[in-house]
Amino acid sequence: MKQIKILGPGCARCKQLADAAEEAARQLGLSYELEKVTELDRIMQYGVMMTPALVVDGQVKLYGRVPPVAEIKQVLSGQETRSTPSD
Repeated sequence: MKQIKILGPGCARCKQLADAAEEAARQLGLSYELEKVTELDRIMQYGVMMTPALVVDGQVKLYGRVPPVAEIKQVLSGQETRSTPSD
C-alpha cells in the first residue's frame, strides 16, 4: 500500500494537490492511504519550505506547486520527476 501525504496548511492549493493525488492513485488502481499533514512542526520535519508538498512512502517527491495528474501518476508509479517549483 502506498503511503501518500500532502504537506501544507490546508490552503486551496493543498486541497488541489490532495484531489489530484487521489485521482492519480485511482487511475493507477493503487491501494493507498492519504494523510493531510497541516501541523507546521511535522511539515518542517520533512525539510519542506514551500507548500503544498507530496510525500510518497516517506520521501518528498514534489513541493511548491500542484502538478498535473499525469505527472503525479509518474511519481506514484516510481518514475522520477522534478521536485522543485516550476517558473
